[in-house]
Amino acid sequence: MMSVAPSPSPPSPQQSESYVERRRGSVGSYVPKRKFIVKTDRCGDLTVHVQGDLTQQEKRAIFLTVHDLGSNHHSWEDFVSLPCMTEVKDRSIFIHVDVPGHEDNAPPLPDSYQFPSLQVLGEELVSVLDTLHVRYAIGLGEGAGANVIARFGLAHPSRTLGLILINCTASATSVKENFKAKFVNWKGKNAVSQSATEYLVFHKFGHIIDQQLINEANSDKDQIIGEFIKRLQGSINSKNIRPYVAAFLNRPHLPLKEYKQDILLITGVLGSYANVVEKLHRELDKNKATLLKIERAGDILSEAPAKLAQSILLFCKGQGLLTSVALPGIERQRTFSGSSTDSDKPGRRLSRGMSMDDYDRPNIRRLSISAVHETIPPPITK
Repeated sequence: MMSVAPSPSPPSPQQSESYVERRRGSVGSYVPKRKFIVKTDRCGDLTVHVQGDLTQQEKRAIFLTVHDLGSNHHSWEDFVSLPCMTEVKDRSIFIHVDVPGHEDNAPPLPDSYQFPSLQVLGEELVSVLDTLHVRYAIGLGEGAGANVIARFGLAHPSRTLGLILINCTASATSVKENFKAKFVNWKGKNAVSQSATEYLVFHKFGHIIDQQLINEANSDKDQIIGEFIKRLQGSINSKNIRPYVAAFLNRPHLPLKEYKQDILLITGVLGSYANVVEKLHRELDKNKATLLKIERAGDILSEAPAKLAQSILLFCKGQGLLTSVALPGIERQRTFSGSSTDSDKPGRRLSRGMSMDDYDRPNIRRLSISAVHETIPPPITK
């Protein structure tokens, strides 16, 4: 494990680039975004993008995300920036990790570089939290990234408050996947071959690959696939995609039933991995693991973002986080700092002198966090 950065002061310009984003539809509300380079022992340098103010982490829910095959931090960053995530985003911090070589316009990974296994990637994510002086986070991952996040939770349970896993696979590579992988032939260093593209699209949009759905000529689905392929041929270096795919195809079994905290498994009924996720859920403790199957969806982030946002909010509320954010369709109760009674409805008592920040402050006492076996750095302060 790498040593913790000695000072919480902002990185130098060579280490990060920062800017602020005005929240759409709200004047004067800003969500800072920063880029960090985190050095690790076994994965080399990891590029990390942070949405939110790390100096406010004591009052915020913190998420650590890892992306799926064929994408990078933009898949999560774009989702977090959607209107359905506005209230969650404003009260949270999202730490997005790019798998090695998947940052925008990255050069080809050196031939001498040994791409880490999913297990090593998961174990090394603790370096991200250490460098940013983050004590614990909710793990949030999709596809191959969900597998990585789950391994992080298993390796460092005291640094997680729970796991939200989209299309997570726990079993080793299936025969069907190996068969598909035989057709992944990479041609050249600067382009993804047609067969490789087909494999990645199958992984993410298997429900659309079905010939019957293709014949429906749904323009929206065609646009989604087109944009996905465009990204493969655009800002992500196609040569660097291959080792991540190989690491996913060679993944060992994931003993997720050993994880003792809450798990939310999410899958789309039409997705390529719906049956695999259901099988995983049957193996887990039902008191800790919940399965959410979303109808008429396969690619959750693009096809059912509002349902995913609501699921994340419900999960966080169950952990004592984001308590001031109202559920859709439920009016938030008003609070008054100078009165303990709602004048419109006499007799109903409200919290006295409690701000929204106080409501959002994580209620750590109610969380069943196991004993810490590793040094946790103090939070960033100013």
